[in-house]
This record gives sequence, structure tokens and C-alpha cells, in this order.
Amino acid sequence: MKSIIFVCLALILLQSCASVRPFSSNSVPSPPDYSNPDNWAALPTVSDMADRTPGTGFQDLQATAQVDVFFMHPTIFTEKSDKSWNASLTDNELNQDVDESTILFQASAFNGAGRVYAPRYRQAHYRCYFSKDKASSEQALELAYQDMKAAFEYYLQHYNQGRPIILAAHSQGTQHGKRLLAEFFDEKPLKNKLVTAYLVGWPILRDTYKTLPPCETPDQTGCICSWRSFIYGYQPRIPTLGDNFLVTNPLTWTTDKTPAPKTLNEGTVLRDLEKVYPQIADAQAHDGILWVHKPKFPGSFFFRLKNYHIADYNLFYVNVRKNAQRRVDAFWK
Repeated sequence: MKSIIFVCLALILLQSCASVRPFSSNSVPSPPDYSNPDNWAALPTVSDMADRTPGTGFQDLQATAQVDVFFMHPTIFTEKSDKSWNASLTDNELNQDVDESTILFQASAFNGAGRVYAPRYRQAHYRCYFSKDKASSEQALELAYQDMKAAFEYYLQHYNQGRPIILAAHSQGTQHGKRLLAEFFDEKPLKNKLVTAYLVGWPILRDTYKTLPPCETPDQTGCICSWRSFIYGYQPRIPTLGDNFLVTNPLTWTTDKTPAPKTLNEGTVLRDLEKVYPQIADAQAHDGILWVHKPKFPGSFFFRLKNYHIADYNLFYVNVRKNAQRRVDAFWK
């Protein structure tokens, strides 16, 4: 079984890709039919990896939940030998990788707060983020977004039944989630059903939305949380817009720059969900990103990355889990 850390590590280590032809709408995989449960990586009525819980003391509460979670997974389509721009939903090996990585280690964090829905989609290949063929990259990402939009529309029509919604996403999923919020929630009646949105692993400007503010307290609802994790002291090569970016500290759930000690971290998950490591990662908002001192855990000597994107959720797994439950309680009050 692959963990989110090892699957995403391959993502970071990719240095080149096979030569590929420009994007063509005539060669894309068939579109998903979201009435088919096979085209969902997680459904509350099906046994899947989103049902798993960490360690002991946590419960999967989807059966009685009064809130839904719509989860948008990151890029898992990284195979260098595959010359496609978008993934096929009939690729069983890739589907398994999705289930055993992002669904197990990210989507499962929300099963104590709501019923988890996570669509499969023709995700854009990782090369889209560094390819010189910008036109093909944009078309591939657009195709992926149209799938996500279709999945969300199907979810609203057939599954939601008027329940409040948590939106949660990571990386490419957050790219698509950012657009979903703009099209379906911002300045729309559906904003009143938004518990919160966790848009993690992708830069979000603080003023992106007109009626959906950044979350400033752990109990606030109808708001946005976002962070991108790096080793303490890291400065991005490309100049950022600094404080114009939304950075939520996932230990305090505020946006101020006060360092949060690792004693506030209630649990990190690493290679499996059976073991929870408390108090190994701190957090501090700094210049548009989240700084984290290098966590110490078995094998951490080999963990030499400066960009902690691969572990944006893992590092703060239990805190995310409990915060989602807390915001649901606040929403009903």
C-alpha cells in the first residue's frame, strides 16, 4: 500500500518527462458518468478508504452526519512513460493509487464531520505544471475542471438534499475547488450552506472572493482556510505577494503570524493510519506561506525536502479532523 508521502515524493522528484504530442480533444479519455459509483473514489454509502480512522479514539461518523464533505484530490497522475495529458478513469492501477494515498490520508480526515464524497476525474498529468507547452497544459487542466464541475453538479442534484457542505481539497484539487467556490458559492445562495472550505496546497489570495472571507477563528463558518507548508526559514525563489496570500495556521486556526508550538499539534500521520504522532510539527505563517520546523519521527533523517507540500494535511491531520467537527458544531449553533 502506498502512502501519501511516498506517492507524492515521486511527484517532487520528477525532473523530466517523455516527449508528448500537443493536447488534442480527439484523444482525451472518455468523460466520467457520475451516476456510476465506480467513478467516485469515496461515497458515504460505499466502503472505501475515506472510511478509515487514525489510531484509536476516532470514529467514522458518516452514517449519522448531517453535513456533506466534497473532497477534491490532488495530482496522482505522475507516470513519466504515460504520454497522455489527462488520466483515464478506467486506469485501475491509478485509481488504486488515488484510493491508497490521498483518499486514505487526506479525505479520511473529514469522516468525523460529514459524509465524504470524492469524485474521480480526468486529472491533468503532473507535467502540466512545468511543461513548456502552456497551451496543452491549460487545456488539460480545463478538462479536469470540467469533470470536477460535472461531479459537483451531479452531487448537488442527486446526493446533497439540502445539507450544509464542507469543501476540502489539495493541490490540483484546490485549483479546481477555487473555481467551484467562485461559480457556485460566492455571491450565490449556496454560500449560506458552506460550513467552510479547506483550500490547501495552492496559493489563494485573501481577496479572491467577495462574500467568502478568510477564516480568522477556529469556529468561524462560511469562510476559507488555506496554507502551503515549507521548512522553517524557506524563502520561495519566485517572489510572492506575501501577506496578500491567505495563510491559515492549522494549529491555531487564525491568520496572524504568531508561532504556534508543536505542543498544539494533536497528531501527524505518516506511512500508515494506524500510528498517530502527536506534537512533532509546529507552524507559523510567514510571508504568504506556512513555516514548519523539520519534524522528528522515525526515519526523519532521510526526510530532506524543503517544500512540505506532500504533507500539508499529514502534518496536521488530527487538528484538521477536529477543526472540521468544531466548525460543523458552530454552523448548527
